[in-house]
Amino acid sequence: MAHINRDHFAYPILVGDIGGTNARFLVLYDGNTSLDDVVIVKTADYRTIDDAIEQAVLSRAVEKPRSAILAVAGPINGDDIPLTNCPWVVRPRDLIANLGFEDVVVVNDFEAQALAVATLDGDNQIQVGRGTARESHSKVVLGPGTGLGVAGLVHALDAWIPVPGEGGHVDLGPRDARDLEIYPYLDRIGGRISAEQILCGRGLLSLYRAICAADGVTPTLLEPKYVSEHGLSGADKQAEEAVDRFAVYLGRVAGDMAVVFNAKGGVYLGGGIPHKILAALEKPAFRAAFEDKAPHGEMMSHIPTFVVTHAFAALAGLSAYAHKPAHFGVATDGRRWRK
Repeated sequence: MAHINRDHFAYPILVGDIGGTNARFLVLYDGNTSLDDVVIVKTADYRTIDDAIEQAVLSRAVEKPRSAILAVAGPINGDDIPLTNCPWVVRPRDLIANLGFEDVVVVNDFEAQALAVATLDGDNQIQVGRGTARESHSKVVLGPGTGLGVAGLVHALDAWIPVPGEGGHVDLGPRDARDLEIYPYLDRIGGRISAEQILCGRGLLSLYRAICAADGVTPTLLEPKYVSEHGLSGADKQAEEAVDRFAVYLGRVAGDMAVVFNAKGGVYLGGGIPHKILAALEKPAFRAAFEDKAPHGEMMSHIPTFVVTHAFAALAGLSAYAHKPAHFGVATDGRRWRK
């Protein structure tokens, strides 16, 4: 049986959200620490996570942290934790031995996002389409960014229990005639196309290039940000279609996850992309794709979808857990190391 951690952490507590491109850190000195002093580093600027913590965080900390709660993009199996989209390897025993931590917990990055949606209020999210979130019902978080993170959140035993996984790697197949024109030009891994191959930054660029190939035109946009900018402004026909179809595909996958978790508490879109393409998500096609889950269309019409706008949602979730671990059912077997 998995051990649920309800022990208090010793302050100061370092919380960290380690993504493929950026890592965000915050030292909590007490239960009232705000998110005003977040330290953001480019993962490419440091050889290891230990170097980043030592040079960018500990060197400026008022007090040396005793505990650390880190959210990482990748599965957690054993003492060496490689990241999916970054060369860093998290080694909690080294953090304890070399940087002076007494207690280290490592969770999945979208587990942290799930913790966040249990506590964020309406000021930190924008609803897209219809539906009403039901209190204490399951929720789902998806986050297209460097990759595609997915996590569930279940309420049981008076606690919110995050359910991490690798849902971003489910199949995403063609549904309509235009898909069948585009899909032959998308890259495959092991003969398949997963959701993450489209629903992330590099995936948006790949989708744009596939649309160009299907249309017989030469792609001119070389970075995902240019695809989204030109697509939203209507300055490039293929980019516009790429952004619109990205929204449709995100709706399909979000709907699949809502069905899996019966997420009557809502589906939340985090990560770096949804807020930037909000205009595309607010078009009818996103919700139509989300709700198109026959024979459960009526159920889906009542499940709301939200775009999370909090700049540091994962850190907010980790902070809430750090301050009041008893409010959350976070399993720590194989994920907690102590001095």
